Amino acid sequence: MSIAKTKSTPYYAVIFTSIRTAEDDGYANMADAMIEAAAKQPGFLGVESARDELGITVSYWDSLESIAAWKQNSAHLLAQKLGRDRWYESYKTRICRVERDYDFSRI
Repeated sequence: MSIAKTKSTPYYAVIFTSIRTAEDDGYANMADAMIEAAAKQPGFLGVESARDELGITVSYWDSLESIAAWKQNSAHLLAQKLGRDRWYESYKTRICRVERDYDFSRI
């Protein structure tokens, strides 16, 4: 995993924060498949994810319309249902407009 290479601002971030159930039952495979599917969606800019006690995934998009289209993607709809039925105790989604960003890299 690496830091997403986003375009110049402004753009949008979808922050998905979750607390998982004890059950994996395909969760890791589905999470990887969703990242691959999202990367093929128009408007996708990148993703960053950490999955431990508190899962946080941030995906970056060029527009609110691109985010809405991803939310309705058929594979994503299935993953959402499985998440509610099996994998999550709770979650929260936040959508933000990124006005400014900056970075540092030692490499």
